[in-house]
Amino acid sequence: MKAFTIHTGLAAPLDRANVDTDMIIPKQFLKSIKRSGFGPNLFDELRYLDEGQPGQDCSNRPVNPEFVLNQDRYQGASVLLARRNFGCGSSREHAPWALDDFGFRCVIAPSFADIFYNNCFKNGILPITLSEEAVDALFNEIEAQEGYQLKVDLEREKVIKPDGTELGFSIDEFRRHCLLNGLDDIGLTLQDADAIKAFEGRHQQSQPWLFGAIH
Repeated sequence: MKAFTIHTGLAAPLDRANVDTDMIIPKQFLKSIKRSGFGPNLFDELRYLDEGQPGQDCSNRPVNPEFVLNQDRYQGASVLLARRNFGCGSSREHAPWALDDFGFRCVIAPSFADIFYNNCFKNGILPITLSEEAVDALFNEIEAQEGYQLKVDLEREKVIKPDGTELGFSIDEFRRHCLLNGLDDIGLTLQDADAIKAFEGRHQQSQPWLFGAIH
């Protein structure tokens, strides 16, 4: 998993509340357990004017010019600004997979659905909760200033605006440690690889019949 320490990126505003995981990545695209390849179908129903199908070449599909991620000024955005209750709905882990595959490293919102919030940390995405007032201000500033970038410092737990203003946020210390070090559940387990190997060796010696060692 990619570590998250400090990230500076173009911010894109998704100005709607209660964005559910089916809107983030519609159910017809949940055909794979690979973590890649979902970016072209992120927000599929909002980005395109036709109904997408699994395996379809999205480069030739008609796009919705009104949707924020299709606008020239937000191309290459890696910080997503959203409204309350982002990621509600089903527990599909494909939602953060799609955000990551598209290029987003961070999502900022007043609140998140619990399961989506947890899934973000397991997939290298930093979900940041800020107050409604702070999020409102960011929406206004992003709209007013083309090329608006935010710097996100996870170690200091700060979002830094272009004018240097800092917005503090708080992340559970264990989640913060894992994201700073790029540790998902597998990575955490592999930190104890030597102890696991030693246990397996002792187990095989004490109960060899379990391993087919007795003939």
